[in-house]
Formats: sequence, C-alpha cells, structure tokens
Amino acid sequence: MRFTSEQRLDDDIVEREFTLGEIPGILWTPGAASASAPVPLILLGHPPLGLRTMYPRLVDRARHSAAEGFATATIELPGSGGRPRLPAVEQARADLRRALEAGEPVGDGTVDALVLPLVDEAVPEWRAALDALLALPGIGGPVGYSGGLISIGIRLAVTEPRIAAATLFAGSFVPRVMFEEARRVTVPLHVLLQWDDEGNDRQTALDLFDAFGSREKSLHAHMGGHTGVPRSAGEAAARFFTRHLR
Repeated sequence: MRFTSEQRLDDDIVEREFTLGEIPGILWTPGAASASAPVPLILLGHPPLGLRTMYPRLVDRARHSAAEGFATATIELPGSGGRPRLPAVEQARADLRRALEAGEPVGDGTVDALVLPLVDEAVPEWRAALDALLALPGIGGPVGYSGGLISIGIRLAVTEPRIAAATLFAGSFVPRVMFEEARRVTVPLHVLLQWDDEGNDRQTALDLFDAFGSREKSLHAHMGGHTGVPRSAGEAAARFFTRHLR
C-alpha cells in the first residue's frame, strides 16, 4: 500500500488516498486513532460508478462513521474509474439497459455476466486491501462491511473471517448462484430495502433475505425508490455497527 495524498477534513478526520498495486483507494480515520488506541474498521462498498463519482456519498458515510469512532476505507471496483474496462461486463450492462428500456425481463444470463465477474475479481482485492489496512497503526479489528453490490458483500461475508458484521443494500441484481452462498453467511446482518426500488425486484430481495443463514439478521424496508434512502437508515446502520464492532 502506497499513500499518495493526505488531508485533514474540517471535522478532524484524516483522509488519505492510496494505491494497492494498481488499485486506487481512500482511507478515513478519526483524529483520535493511534497505535495505542486503534479503532475498528468499516469497509465501504459502492456501486461500479467510480470513486470520483461516488466520493460525495462515500465521504458523508465516512464522516458519520468517524463520529461513532470508526475508521472507514474503500477501493475502486474492477472496470470502474480509471481502471481497465471489462468488455464482457460492459456488454452485459448494455444488454441490461436495453432490456429495462424495452420493459423486458432481465435474463439470468445477463445478470450472471454483469455481476459474477465483478464478485470474482473484487473480493480478492478487498481481502488484500484488508491485509494492508489492518497492518497500519491506528487501525484494528473487528471489521465491518457496508453497502455496495450485495453479491460482493455476500461473498466477503462467506470467505473473509475478519468480517464480523455487515450492512447490505438490497438494491442490485443478484445471480441465482449467490443464494447458495447466502445460506452460508453467519455474521450479523442489517439489510436495507427500498420498497419501490425501480431497479430491484422486491420479491427477489425478500427471498434473498430469507436465504441468509445468519441467526441475527434484520430487514429494514422504507418506501421510495433506489435513491430515496432516508437519513435515518444510515443512523440505524451506525447503531448496528456500534453494537457489533465494539
């Protein structure tokens, strides 16, 4: 991990941009974090729109988490931002867009081609980033995962033992094969569902929640579309992490 910039935000949060190999990322730490008083870490997932596009929402989540005493970090997803494109994923995204615009059902093959390559590439990258982040002074466990493509969160929760809890957003297409992985998830889950999400099948989201193997799991549904997530949802997620990462 190589840090490329550092600035202190006005609420005493240190923001450092870094690269992990060729992967860009950002780390936010509360000013009070130190080697003698390390803070828990939350990995901030996000959709594949690029870190620059997502930065305003990511830094808002980082500020909210820092106020609760958490460090947060994120990395650029494969095929996003300035990273090399993934032609098969780009084609699947175009096929998805055409189906939605035509009012046609989205086939399982399109969903698989869109999501599974991202999961297969992104999860090892997240785990490598976690190795590097936990080696830094001031950063400690336990670790949470928050938001982003729900399939990435599922795979991380299954394969990464350092993930102690996760908040997931049921707002993206989910390949059918991920339901089997969901049954193997055991960490506490806080799942957010926008009831009128125009890009997400509600019944599929409910079936996925039912499939999760976690003994402790809660579903928080709010009226409104994909971008209408109320501020109270973020506050509830913060309380969830406070219970499980302290």
